[in-house]
Amino acid sequence: MRPRRGRLADGRTILYFDDATSPGRGDPPPDRRALDPPPPPGELRYDALLDEWIILAAHRQARTFLPPASECPLCPSRGTTLTEVPAHDYDVVVFENRFPSLPAAVVPDGPPVGRAEVICYSSDHEASFPTLSDERLDTIAAAWVERSAALSDDPGTAAVFVFENRGEEIGVTLHHPHGQVYAYPFVPPRLERMLAAADRHRDAARGACLGCDVLADELRDGRRILVAGSTAVAYVPRAARWPYEVHVVPRRHVGQLAELEPAELAELVRLHADALARLDQLFGREVPAMSGWFASPARAEGTPLHLRLEVVSPQRDAGKLKYLASSESLMGAFIGDVAPEDAAERLRSVPGRGGR
Repeated sequence: MRPRRGRLADGRTILYFDDATSPGRGDPPPDRRALDPPPPPGELRYDALLDEWIILAAHRQARTFLPPASECPLCPSRGTTLTEVPAHDYDVVVFENRFPSLPAAVVPDGPPVGRAEVICYSSDHEASFPTLSDERLDTIAAAWVERSAALSDDPGTAAVFVFENRGEEIGVTLHHPHGQVYAYPFVPPRLERMLAAADRHRDAARGACLGCDVLADELRDGRRILVAGSTAVAYVPRAARWPYEVHVVPRRHVGQLAELEPAELAELVRLHADALARLDQLFGREVPAMSGWFASPARAEGTPLHLRLEVVSPQRDAGKLKYLASSESLMGAFIGDVAPEDAAERLRSVPGRGGR
């Protein structure tokens, strides 16, 4: 899908992705706002004690924080209400974040690297990912593929992360349905550990894919499977860290979103929405959740990662959240609150997306 490209008043790029059945909308309208220039890049600082990079983006303290719906910057521009989206309506839009975590620089006066983008799923402020139509899910998935591929082509990008934060408990500052895409100039620590584990498994198992073997084990066990589709599977992992955690993976060994066939991508995005719908049904409300795609870095050496979506929620019971306290936050040792087998059984017991 080729998006329509426009410019915002401060020079940032905005891309419009249209549903397959949407009428042609022509060139994007101009941004009528008077905006200050974008903030200066943040800073990358190296933590020698952990051999990790930290992103310092102090300018984000000034970002918009939980505005009323009438002042939402992700809604379309209408009348005298001018927002981040100059058009009076849209299907899906992607633009550079006005208050980005990235780009950053290794030193304060170094060249900026990385990128942070926002993906708005709908012009409807009250919509949510699991309630969107199949057609809209396909448009969002097409935007994921296009942006992942485009950002991966940048020589300054080491890894691309497509994700969504949902709920004030997670730290969301805008309620409009949206996700984000980060192009990191380094491989984040958890992704590095996944790649190392895949390499070790390949060496020990004569070239086998760790993701493929884990999926085969889950299918053989069966107790934690939520949905076994023709091209993709949703399951609760045996060693889940969060009270409710769902992994959605393609059956075929695929490392990146751009490598998926259309039918695979369509089933994956529907299982993504289904996992969120089941969580909401289980607790009778839109629960706080995080969703993220773990893909093989574009220029990674060694064993490609088996593409995986993780959908996790800290909601451990009605009115109760799991907090990442000292063991989790300081030592990285998670303590489970719900047995994965029980979580899977509960999620299977409620209707998924569309009442299925």
